[in-house]
Amino acid sequence: MPPSCPFCNLSADRIILSDQFAFTIQDGFPVSPGHTLIIPRRHIGSFFELQSEERRSLLSLLDEAKRFLDKEFSPDAYNIGINDGAAAGQTLSHLHIHLIPRYHGDCKDPRGGVRWIFPDKANYWSK
Repeated sequence: MPPSCPFCNLSADRIILSDQFAFTIQDGFPVSPGHTLIIPRRHIGSFFELQSEERRSLLSLLDEAKRFLDKEFSPDAYNIGINDGAAAGQTLSHLHIHLIPRYHGDCKDPRGGVRWIFPDKANYWSK
């Protein structure tokens, strides 16, 4: 457990849901109301380093977090994302899954979703 990792040194009062392998928290810098992170307890950097029980745990907590957000925030849709590696935008070396509630009208045109990381490739439907 690296001393500088914010997820390894998290205050217990931030944890919303948990099991023996993972936990969920509200994102400290949310992009929408309810933005949640699903985080393995073990300090690993990549989704591809997960053991099978950790992967099952993360996906189970993802489902639980979605049910919680459905009740608390009633979003219209979700983005689910993992930035896996520095070239993909990962800024913390501890794997985490973003569950981002989306709401009608929260952006001008949501089509293309994560493709907007490369704007020239995002609007593929009008070409």
